[in-house]
Amino acid sequence: MRLTYLSVLSASVLVAACGGSGSSFNGAEEPASTFAITSANATAATSAAWEALVASSDFADLGGSLGLSAAVPGAVAKATQAFKVAGQPTGAGQAVPVGPNVFPCLSGGAATVSGNVADLLTLTPGDTFNVLYEQCNDGVGEIIDGTIDFTVGDFSGDLLLGTYLLSMDAVVTNLQVRTGTDTIINNGDATVTLDTEQTPFVGTGVSGTSMTVDTNASSQTLSNYVSRATLDGGLPNLPYTKAASGTLDTTQLGGVVEYSTPVEFSGEGTNYPAAGSLLVEGSSSSARLTAVDNVNVTIEVDTNGDGVIDGTINTTWAALVES
Repeated sequence: MRLTYLSVLSASVLVAACGGSGSSFNGAEEPASTFAITSANATAATSAAWEALVASSDFADLGGSLGLSAAVPGAVAKATQAFKVAGQPTGAGQAVPVGPNVFPCLSGGAATVSGNVADLLTLTPGDTFNVLYEQCNDGVGEIIDGTIDFTVGDFSGDLLLGTYLLSMDAVVTNLQVRTGTDTIINNGDATVTLDTEQTPFVGTGVSGTSMTVDTNASSQTLSNYVSRATLDGGLPNLPYTKAASGTLDTTQLGGVVEYSTPVEFSGEGTNYPAAGSLLVEGSSSSARLTAVDNVNVTIEVDTNGDGVIDGTINTTWAALVES
């Protein structure tokens, strides 16, 4: 199983609770690249890095478990029942307890939301939330267990209208998605930024020190990762952009690579990007993927780090993702 399962996880989180630049971060030390990229393995390395980029971008959906997202169409997030209180304010300056509120999942199990907020009508830096999944069956063949803890970092705008600029820290602890054939376990951290102030044009950003996903077949760790994305839901072709950087250590490659986007990706709707590039750097070697259009890509391979292209691979987005 590949890192794309992290995007499956993010989508599942959203369904369960709602009912239906540089490669360094916080000064953390990166693992050195250990994987030697060759013409024979460049496609696999590029595929793994692309999926890491997509997965880190999808972490922005973690806030969906609190009804906080930059989803489109509409692009207007909503405050869910998660903000109903179990008690009353006890005095100025004191936190108000939220929940615990138990939300039945679509086909069994539940998600429980609790926390402490300074103001019942908005979000305030320092507000905290805990989401606990217990045998949460989303109705599409996945069962979710585990916890996500949130701390609000900054907030401005209108929560009820869904037009805001929000940042929050998320810590994922033993969050499992079980399917009929696999168990995906996630542990790590993500700082999520959601910008819906100009909705239906929305932007998201994600950064983190470390996120590990283990499956029956493999283990992947993203470290010092950063991603950003935009989507204009006001235009019929739904133009989007994606950019990211980070370090990927995966048993699928048997080593460590670094990835970045020298030219951010851009595309439309659900199509693959039609422009942009992804640089994957290994041990004294590299591979650069360039989008020719939303169907075709080229991969230029430098096997010895001298800056000279030693080979070019012409393939398609579909073949890359499947490799």
